[in-house]
Amino acid sequence: MTTLRLRPEDPADEAPVARVLATAFARPDVATPPEVGLVDDLRHSDAWIPELAMVAEYGGEVVGFALLTRARVCSDDAAYPALALGPVAVAPYRQRIGHGTAVVQAALDAATELGERLVVVLGDPAFYRRFGFSRADRLGLTSPWSGLGEPWQALVLPPSTTDEAPPPGGEVLFPPPWAKV
Repeated sequence: MTTLRLRPEDPADEAPVARVLATAFARPDVATPPEVGLVDDLRHSDAWIPELAMVAEYGGEVVGFALLTRARVCSDDAAYPALALGPVAVAPYRQRIGHGTAVVQAALDAATELGERLVVVLGDPAFYRRFGFSRADRLGLTSPWSGLGEPWQALVLPPSTTDEAPPPGGEVLFPPPWAKV
């Protein structure tokens, strides 16, 4: 019986991850979807956290990917760490059977283990709600995507200590490669 294996990306996964991204985000108007370049640019930036680039492997083949990279929340002349979720992709022939949910949950679990507190995402509320995401504006978070309403979402991860305060609101600054998307 073949099972789904979830693990951090390793260097040999770069080409398979690019294939998953290219097929999942394929559009007739572009040869290579921008998400492929975004991940490559993030890999070579200060925002990259190797433990938070998660792949889903089925039958020895990479079929899914979820990425969390470093972002910052600027509030009251201070900056606080946050994570940006995305892109998330599953090979089209393996979609709608739980691989996307599994790989996102694995990435969020890894972030929690690292002591991270805040994750933001721009995506389908119906999908991300299952992980506990809700409108980011309710936490006082803004970004270039704030005007999109419900798709601009945030998740406060469980604290590493019981008396830890929730992250502050403010302007979320994404890593520079996001400006190209």
